[in-house]
Amino acid sequence: MAVSRQQRRPVVVLYERIADAIHEGIYPPGSTLPSEPRLATELGVSRPALREALLLLQEDGLLSVRRGVGRTVNDRPPRRGYEHVQPLEELLSTGAPLRVRPLLRAVEEPTDFTTQHLLAPARAELRFWESVLTGEGTAAALSQEWAAAEEVLERTHPAFAEALRAAPAPATSMLAVLAAASRGVALTGHSGVSATLLGQRRGEQLGRAADTPAVLVTQVVRVGETPIMAAKHMLPTGAPALPVLQSN
Repeated sequence: MAVSRQQRRPVVVLYERIADAIHEGIYPPGSTLPSEPRLATELGVSRPALREALLLLQEDGLLSVRRGVGRTVNDRPPRRGYEHVQPLEELLSTGAPLRVRPLLRAVEEPTDFTTQHLLAPARAELRFWESVLTGEGTAAALSQEWAAAEEVLERTHPAFAEALRAAPAPATSMLAVLAAASRGVALTGHSGVSATLLGQRRGEQLGRAADTPAVLVTQVVRVGETPIMAAKHMLPTGAPALPVLQSN
């Protein structure tokens, strides 16, 4: 069953407006963004929505926060990472895998994150899955996963493309679908780990306060040199420990 197109979320649209302004040189590398009240007025948006978009831009490496200065535009995305290709619900489990509760199964146009990590062209259509991982009745993580465009998957990993088209069980992560479809296919993964805050929207999804500290894991999986899946995983304070394998 095909995934129907959904209207892009307002925070994604706002994210893209600011990212476009950065790429167009309105906010050049090294510059400091206006204060939140001023920027909210200039963009005609609420401060909570703006703060959420700014957090996403910070997580994706476009912005940094400097004490006493404010948010500044980065020269290039940071490099940090561990390498391990395994579904998060299995990595976080202490026994049985965590349960995957789907929030959204949709098709989205590329954002700056997927353009950077999946090399997606501007008008591509990317499958997007958003899920909450739960264990013992408690939300342990929020996962956002994107697959590469259909034509890329057909060329590099047709079994994964077919598995996504086959409408897998909704209580499944995209990475679990990829792992099950990859017998005989060599996958490589690279991920980044950083500290952040949940923000209002993700706090509501996880049943936590917006200012709850969290670990953000970004993940890219490749076949050869071609990225076929990218993801963000948000683990709030109190989530199960995540095993990390350091890699140079």
